[in-house]
Amino acid sequence: MEFGSDPGTNGYSNNMDRDYDMKAHEHDGHNHSESTNDVGVTIGELGFSFGLGPVRNVQQISARLNPGSKKLELAFMGSGKGSAQGHTPAYYGEKQRQALREIQKANRVDITTHSTTQVTGLAGQGQRGFSHEAAAQSLEEVRRAIEFAADVARGGPVVVHTGEYNRAVSDANWNQSGKWAGKFEKHEKEAEHAEFMLIDTRTGDAVSQIKKSQTFFKPVWNSAKEGQEYYEGGHKKLAKKGEEIYIDYYKNKVKRSGRLPQYDQEKETFITKEYNWGDLVDEADKMTKEARKEFRKFSSMSQKERDRNDDFKNSIWRERIKRATNENDISIRPEEANLISEHESQRSNALGLSSQYSHDFMESVEKLKRLREARETMLNLEKGMSEEELNLKRKELRPLVPELGLSDDRDQRKLPSEIIERHIHEVKSRLDYNREMSTQQVTKAAELAERSRHVRSAHKYALEEAYDSYAQAGISAMRQSDKLREKGKLKRDIHVAMENLWPQQYGSHPDEMISLVNGSRKRMEKRLVQMGFNQEQAQKRSKSHISATLDVGHLNTWRKYWKGDHKKSIQANDKEFDKWAVEKVAQMTRAGVIGHIHLDDNYGYNDDHLAPGEGNAPIKGMIKALKENGYKGDMIVEPGADFSTGSHNGFSAMTKTWEHLNIPVHQGARGKGAARSGGWKDVQYGWFGQNQPAYFVAGHYIPSEDFKLWSGVPFD
Repeated sequence: MEFGSDPGTNGYSNNMDRDYDMKAHEHDGHNHSESTNDVGVTIGELGFSFGLGPVRNVQQISARLNPGSKKLELAFMGSGKGSAQGHTPAYYGEKQRQALREIQKANRVDITTHSTTQVTGLAGQGQRGFSHEAAAQSLEEVRRAIEFAADVARGGPVVVHTGEYNRAVSDANWNQSGKWAGKFEKHEKEAEHAEFMLIDTRTGDAVSQIKKSQTFFKPVWNSAKEGQEYYEGGHKKLAKKGEEIYIDYYKNKVKRSGRLPQYDQEKETFITKEYNWGDLVDEADKMTKEARKEFRKFSSMSQKERDRNDDFKNSIWRERIKRATNENDISIRPEEANLISEHESQRSNALGLSSQYSHDFMESVEKLKRLREARETMLNLEKGMSEEELNLKRKELRPLVPELGLSDDRDQRKLPSEIIERHIHEVKSRLDYNREMSTQQVTKAAELAERSRHVRSAHKYALEEAYDSYAQAGISAMRQSDKLREKGKLKRDIHVAMENLWPQQYGSHPDEMISLVNGSRKRMEKRLVQMGFNQEQAQKRSKSHISATLDVGHLNTWRKYWKGDHKKSIQANDKEFDKWAVEKVAQMTRAGVIGHIHLDDNYGYNDDHLAPGEGNAPIKGMIKALKENGYKGDMIVEPGADFSTGSHNGFSAMTKTWEHLNIPVHQGARGKGAARSGGWKDVQYGWFGQNQPAYFVAGHYIPSEDFKLWSGVPFD
């Protein structure tokens, strides 16, 4: 599918064509535009966006059409119930929706939809990690926009802001290798102080956050070095190069879960080591190899066989193996390796304490048994005995006194049974304490093992959640499209078009956007196969209903993190950044993920929404890269600064775009035989943004002298 391809004149009358100059460029199927002389954009591909809330009524929407805009993007600024300054799809009832549909049909425009700007990603990120409830609420907002797009626009893109989680720039995969490796950083010390969050997949809660600059002290585990002997199953073996063989203090091989800290006999202490980030990278690599080895071991088993296998049930990699389709799906990141190692140390301590408490518990059990027997003996001896006979028996029981705790002379003046009874209570208390403490430590060890199985980096967790949410949104778009198709009202497929947002968040870098789109498509494809679609159908549908919105202004804000060459001039570094931006746009286009474009400008620091050409974004270069690589969809101008610094409710941003892209304009003839002429200096601040028909329109949009259809319906 070609996103944004023109649907032709489905549902429209051709009566508006009666006075058109048909010598227009026909690049995308429209017969109403002229191409530019530089980047090949037709005016019919350009549209205008505004937020519903600040723009409050259908009349103001209509006013944007008079100058000649052929695309309109309706952006919802509110969520939930909404407000006067933040509209939601529910703010527009059937009468207003009907009016919008009539405006669209009468003016032959395409309407695109922007879901609420208050959603930033569908992974469900919150203050304390990630929430399934938050993800569901965001997905609900996107579905509301999809239904609006079906009802009013009859198809087209539904823009969704990304921003799945906050991540370090310097440590991102795309910044580690390739042509542009090391070209971005948030600040000079980011590489040293980058932070990484870890998530418990059972709850979505953040359980830990570490910095690359931290150091960690961990046990050195007892292991067989290369060439050293160890025993496995009673057989002597030699450790090979690259093997990680954990052994007990008798050189018997033990599992990872049973490994023991190395003991220094000379210093009479256990050995610890200071770990840095590089050590964690090595540890993560070892863990990855071990986890993949176990995947190969258990991959041939059915799930029922796995559930009956104690080795699998107790494997620290169990949950990762369950989710993996092949061994390459399993990888341990350094921050994960750190927490898993920490859990293993704590688990080892817990098991050691449990063993000690268990030993004390068993001693108490035996001692309690002997005490109770002694008490019964004493009670029998004390019955009917004289003091002289009792003293004689005490002498006979003297060897038991130390064991029974009867060494105190004051105790010996009491009846032996009374003394023994007191000590029975003391031993029973110790027994109960040791039992509870041993159980507590065993439970702690089991919970630490389970935490290790479910710990994930925010990167992995957020992407899994995001893929699933975008897949669900894509399926909603597919169903709404099918519903319109059945009624013969579909103009073009509805597709969820995820937009690159802020550089601080995942999804804003072009490489991340490609991965996010492709990952979401694969997840939707998987869901569709489970619903009964064949593989080919599922793949085609997922590509049709999930895409990306490239916001060129947001892409330009990466400029503030560009790590220029101090030996080069400012101009040279700026040109190099421009080259990067243009190359990445071309890469995204070739990858087939772009389905929608937002045009706005800035100076590389913030998303100021200047008109294209007013800042330093290489907009012409990016548009040229889009065109040269086959993009044929919509391009929406997003005004911002011009609402307060320009005129005509921000529509001057549109005229500045036409001027920047060298799109010609013509003056409507006022009298019979009058020639069409005029230029930008004549029209830039003339009739644009007014409710009345304009004398100046762009290109070949002038249908007649009186701006009326043959039916009498005004052009506006």
